Amino acid sequence: MTFAPIAINLASIRQRIEAAATGAGRDPSTVRLLAVSKNFGADAVRDAYAAGQRDFGENKVQEALQKIEATAELPIRWHLIGHLQSNKVKKAGPAFAAIHSVDSIDLVQRIDAAAEERGARPDLYIQVDLAGETTKFGATEADVTGIARAASACRAAVLKGLMLLPPWFDDPEQARPYFRRLRLMRDRLIEDGIDRSHLGELSMGMSHDFEVAIQEGATLVRVGTAIFGKRIVRT
Repeated sequence: MTFAPIAINLASIRQRIEAAATGAGRDPSTVRLLAVSKNFGADAVRDAYAAGQRDFGENKVQEALQKIEATAELPIRWHLIGHLQSNKVKKAGPAFAAIHSVDSIDLVQRIDAAAEERGARPDLYIQVDLAGETTKFGATEADVTGIARAASACRAAVLKGLMLLPPWFDDPEQARPYFRRLRLMRDRLIEDGIDRSHLGELSMGMSHDFEVAIQEGATLVRVGTAIFGKRIVRT
């Protein structure tokens, strides 16, 4: 199987990111692209890497660890964007350059302890639940400040910002209020004393709505389908 279109798709996405950022009066270099490679093999990752992609996201720990091992020769920055169970932290936590799904003080402390033990310094993003969807993980608005303070005090892991997975809408404009709320939440946390250096990143926006997310302040967009194509669901 050949993955030649991946390079073309990446070029198109990068152009769209640049246009969205420029249109919002932002420097395009302030927006990073995270290629979500879940359900695609190491060959697809290598093809994207050859096209200049360096940051890759995975949802499931076991699949990610296998892919990390299979592409160990490449200096890829791997991001865990799916839920991280507490009992997998010691093994999985230090394997990722960034973890976007932090949603409790306990998880922060477990990741930090595992990172310190392994000499790792993973970036942390607090996943915020702004819609109250029972099918998704994420910290409540009321809990975010406490998690942010705990993460700011880490000895090894480094708090970088917030992450959002809004409800799915056919019309991307309907996701705009959620993106805006995350940005305003970030601003309030800074006003409440959380160091700005720990809240510089907003991980939000996917294949169908990343341009709206960029307009609302996203610094990292998580794009999968628009790069790799329709997902192959393994059973």
